[in-house]
Amino acid sequence: MRWLGRLDRAVGGLIAGAQWLAPPLIVLLFLQWPLRDIFRSYSREANDLGQIIFALFVAVSITAATRAGTHLAADAVAQRYSRRLRVRIRQIGALVGLAPWALFILFASKSVVISSLQVREAFPDTGNPGYFIIKLALWIMAITILAQSVLEIVRPAPRDGA
Repeated sequence: MRWLGRLDRAVGGLIAGAQWLAPPLIVLLFLQWPLRDIFRSYSREANDLGQIIFALFVAVSITAATRAGTHLAADAVAQRYSRRLRVRIRQIGALVGLAPWALFILFASKSVVISSLQVREAFPDTGNPGYFIIKLALWIMAITILAQSVLEIVRPAPRDGA
């Protein structure tokens, strides 16, 4: 099961890399006002780039929250359960909820994402390139959720007392 270790490291590496999208996103959000009101230029480009970075950040952050056990967790009740039962609940949730949802997103958005990628769709308001990346972020989100679901499903439950 070496592939599981590689998949786990790949998802972890993607999450670790995506955390570095937050500083440029913050800077771009901050710069929009002075660019628009003081310099009267490039605010729309900053906005478009900010949207791309935000889409990528959010796409990965959902998996990061799931991986950390903070996403979709009813902790107030589940804290009383054994660790083994909590792991089983996460496995069932991944199998019944997350994996099918991620597969649905991949298939339902196929034509939209592929057509956007093929023409390298630009932002409709500005004509700036890169809008296709926002649509691609939908697949990145679904693929990372699916990968994390596989990791959750195949993770062995701890033995009692562990």
